Amino acid sequence: MRALIQTVSRASVTVDEQVVGKIEDGLLVLLGVTHTDTPALAATLARKVHDLRILDDERSAAELAAPLLVVSQFTLYGDARKGRRPTWSAAAPAELAEPLFTAFVEALRARGAPVETGRFRTHMLVESVNVGPRTVLLEL
Repeated sequence: MRALIQTVSRASVTVDEQVVGKIEDGLLVLLGVTHTDTPALAATLARKVHDLRILDDERSAAELAAPLLVVSQFTLYGDARKGRRPTWSAAAPAELAEPLFTAFVEALRARGAPVETGRFRTHMLVESVNVGPRTVLLEL
């Protein structure tokens, strides 16, 4: 499981011209799932993301009650080492990835995190204004 985390002053996800998720002053989390991931791993990664000291003054989203916008991003498992066309074979199929995406979001919410999401299996327009910029890739 991979999470690309960015500090943002604002971020939103639009699907079919409708905003489905929106935050201010928090974290945008792009989440990729691979074939060997499990619900336990999703919970561990959720804890790590929530406790990550990436916000101002080395504080975490947990400390500041900062919101998170979580967006499914299978392309985090793209491999373009050969040629010009990436392969997506390391990305989990949607049938496996969607429940693990949901487990990740539910684990954050169980910790009391305010969480917005994109919409799985849709074409999303993701807009963000990065702060810092600060971007961290976590992989478990």
